[in-house]
Amino acid sequence: MSLTTDFIGKLVRDANRMERLDAFQKRRMLERAVATIADLREAVGLPAGPGRDIVLDIHTTALSVERGWRDDNQVRDTFLLAAGMIRDLHIVLDSGTRVSLVGNRDVS
Repeated sequence: MSLTTDFIGKLVRDANRMERLDAFQKRRMLERAVATIADLREAVGLPAGPGRDIVLDIHTTALSVERGWRDDNQVRDTFLLAAGMIRDLHIVLDSGTRVSLVGNRDVS
């Protein structure tokens, strides 16, 4: 297994044992997930763009955990969301597919 698939497995396992993790561990896992998603996006050619990005929500949850602003159900959902995003990006990367976005065109 690769480091990426190992990390996906860890995110899913930890999502299922949320009560055993302290706030610091939860935050660190989510911060690692944000960094991994950013690295994988860059590797497949997905540029950072304007507008709302779900990764910002993951990062916000990471920062909120230690303050007690997110309950375990919200953190669990965020772990699983991150695991799914990493899995999808890893599949795209392994397929050798490169993503390129075409700018908006005026269709008038």
